[in-house]
Order: sequence, then C-alpha cells, then structure tokens
Amino acid sequence: MTGRIIIDLFTTLDGVAQAPGGPEEDASDGFPFGGWQAGVPDEAVGKWVLEGMSTLDALLLGRRTYDLFASYWPRHTTGPEGWIGQLFDRVPKYVASRDADIDLEWQGSSRVGADLKTELAGLRESHRDVHVIGSIDLVQTLLAEQLFDELQLWVYPLVLGRGKRVFPGGSAAANLTLLGAEVGENGAVSLRYAPAPGPVRTGVRGS
Repeated sequence: MTGRIIIDLFTTLDGVAQAPGGPEEDASDGFPFGGWQAGVPDEAVGKWVLEGMSTLDALLLGRRTYDLFASYWPRHTTGPEGWIGQLFDRVPKYVASRDADIDLEWQGSSRVGADLKTELAGLRESHRDVHVIGSIDLVQTLLAEQLFDELQLWVYPLVLGRGKRVFPGGSAAANLTLLGAEVGENGAVSLRYAPAPGPVRTGVRGS
C-alpha cells in the first residue's frame, strides 16, 4: 500500500492559517484574530471537510495542534461532533517533535521527527490517508521539502494582514498542480493541489 499525506488548512486570502477556530488555539506573537473562521460560516466547507475525513485513517500533527486536540476531542465523542471525536480517538496519531521525551497521553499517540522523510515513507506504507490538520509549522516543513501528496486549502474571503502564513517570506519556490476547486455559498473556496515536478519556469509572456 502506498498511502497519501494530505494537508488540511483553513486560510485567509492573504494566506494566514493561524488560529481559525478560536482565540485559544494560538495567540502567539499577540495574534488578535483567533477564531476568524466563525465570522464567515459556510455549510459547504463543513461538507467538504466531512468528505475528506471519510478516508482518514491516521493523523500527523505538530506539537501545538496535538496538545489542543488531545485536550478537546477525547471529551467530545458524543453529540454533534461525536463521530469526529470518535474517529480522532480511534486512529493512530503521530506527533512531529524533536523532543524524544515528549509525554503523549492520548491513546494511540507516538512521536515522529528523528528522520521525517524516512518516517513519512513508513506512514505511507501503513496507512491510506494520513491527514495533517492545522500544524502550520510542520506544514511549512512538509511544503518546503515536498513531503506531501495533497494540499487542501479552504480559503476564506478575509484579509488579516498578520499571523502565521502558509507560505511566509522566504518559502521555497515550487510548482503545484490544481486537482480541484469548488466555491461555497458564503465565498469560501476549496482548492486542492498536488506537488508538480521541476523548477519554477520564468520568461517573457507569449514567447
């Protein structure tokens, strides 16, 4: 089996992916817009997210996102979000961290990070669809080193002007292939990309 590493990110038009779900997610660097996603509710995004999770059989998370998930989802396995909590509780969870002594209390959790490229190859052999949710610092590493199979962006019609960006200044140049695009009823756009080989080409338009 050769599975996929799928990155899932909510982002603004200017590429900010920090703390879409609430102020408590990530207030680092004095970020004042935590919870910005709530201002643009879009049922289509929920539908797209649920469709994507239908094949999820493992999670790969950065340390901050893991801690946030571990404090929330094990206590939300019933009610409207219950099936998500049950899914996240059930599947293996891999945490990217250089800390060999990291304490991972959530059932099914283990650390990766000693040799990320080799370890991700192993995850592809063990799982069908490994989803990376949030985890912007980890995502930037995966993007820079082309260690992903699909980048799923849900882009909201907002400009925040500050916060952690998917592609910050100094990001590695890369080609991407558009796999699909959809538009929600309130202006959110689903964009799915795969890595494309080769260097970015430049030249004069029309030549």
